[in-house]
Amino acid sequence: MADLREKNRKVMTATLGVVAGMIALSFASVPLYRLTCKVTGWGGTTQTASSAEKRTVLDREITVRFNADTAQDLPWNFKPEQGPVKVKIGADRLVSFSAENVAGSAVAGTAVYNVTPLEAGRYFFKTQCFCFSQQVLKPHEKVHMPVAFYIDPKITEDPDLGDLKTITLSYTFYRAQSTALEQATEKFYNTHGDKPSKVN
Repeated sequence: MADLREKNRKVMTATLGVVAGMIALSFASVPLYRLTCKVTGWGGTTQTASSAEKRTVLDREITVRFNADTAQDLPWNFKPEQGPVKVKIGADRLVSFSAENVAGSAVAGTAVYNVTPLEAGRYFFKTQCFCFSQQVLKPHEKVHMPVAFYIDPKITEDPDLGDLKTITLSYTFYRAQSTALEQATEKFYNTHGDKPSKVN
């Protein structure tokens, strides 16, 4: 009888250990994958850098298009302030988006972003962006939000992107700390998590 109790105790301890390990892994998996995306550009995740970094500017140009969306529960008008722009590879470029809060109360928003084609994410560097932090707009306030970026000259060495002519930079604003934001973030990483872009 004592042997049976000891076996049951060991099985219970092992089972609880496995469950605790699975719970810990589930909490760690999304942050770890986000870090991987940020470092490698998987899933169209853009990179960040200092504008002071020295780099070669090439004659070759790539057209950058802009897409702006808002979640249904965010009462903002959000749009790019210019159409597609041609950018020399390696050169700094500054563009701007506008956002207007049409509600009668202050609203905080957070932007989710990526570029397409997804493989271009590892070469698309932002040096300044409203997406780096939460934005709060007062009632009926309208703001201009700059984005400074460049395309890494290493893109020309990637055989999969050798003839790339267009990159689309997309943003979707969600109400900060909302279920919609959490779902959009999880959907993005679940969609791109199983099929990361090729890394050379």
